Amino acid sequence: MTTADGDWRLFHGDGVPRDDTPFPAAPPWRRFDRPEPGTEAPRPYLIDADAADVVNAALHLRRPLLVTGQPGTGKSSLAHAVAHELGLGRVLQWPVNSRSTLQDALYRYDAVGRLREATLRRDTDGTEPDIGQYLRLGPLGSALVPRTRPRVLLIDELDKGDVDLPNDLLTVFEEGEFTIPELTRLRDDNTPVHVLTDDPDETAPVTKGRVRCAEFPVVVITSNGERDFPPAFLRRCVRLDLPDPDERRLRDIVAAHLGPDALDDVDDLLRRFLDRRATGELATDQLLNAVFLRKGGVNLDAGALLDAVLHRLGGAV
Repeated sequence: MTTADGDWRLFHGDGVPRDDTPFPAAPPWRRFDRPEPGTEAPRPYLIDADAADVVNAALHLRRPLLVTGQPGTGKSSLAHAVAHELGLGRVLQWPVNSRSTLQDALYRYDAVGRLREATLRRDTDGTEPDIGQYLRLGPLGSALVPRTRPRVLLIDELDKGDVDLPNDLLTVFEEGEFTIPELTRLRDDNTPVHVLTDDPDETAPVTKGRVRCAEFPVVVITSNGERDFPPAFLRRCVRLDLPDPDERRLRDIVAAHLGPDALDDVDDLLRRFLDRRATGELATDQLLNAVFLRKGGVNLDAGALLDAVLHRLGGAV
């Protein structure tokens, strides 16, 4: 990371152009020239035997796994680790926010686009556009497409959604199916309509507007604990709380992501991280960022650099 003169700084703030400044290699978790998701091994994921047993219980029971814990404890990464280890392909992801609805996660229908295309064709060849081209299954809808092996669905940060969203999910979770009204009233025969899915360039046949899974998907739901969920929802989930990693686990995580050599000069960073985590919210990836910079020759004691990297995640900014 350091240049020939030993200076790690790329930007100097002095207005002097340096067009030939070489950019250092990015951290492994910030590289975007990787193969398509699902075609390579995810970042190393460490989990203890007790937590792995809870995951296995959810897999056997075909129940959603509700994963709670502080930011940076590996809640979202768990879904990718399960998909990779079981060979279940690309993870379907539904990042929840305050505007998220069950409808969006199931499917979307571009009625305006279909009407526009029908008008254009009426003036040319008179044919009707295929409605399947204007229907796209969302991540939850795609997870319920019948398959011999289940897909993995990550519902990320459900606690950020509307208060009624968990209850809205109950029927879908219990029945393992949903209907598309635009297709149920389309025809009476059993001719399937091929609709787009959340997977690029892939379609799924839907007969009489009904989508029903053959194998219930592996559903991983994450929550930062910002609010409680209804008892009826919790009763249908298997719960896993991921604790903050201790010093030994932190060392294992650093070695897994950055190599064993990264542990040679991190004792002081670990102590500072653990001290600050005891008084405020810190995520494990913040420690990885600090170790990566240290490994690249960055002087973390320069000015307020360490404070900027190991800043609290909660409270006023």
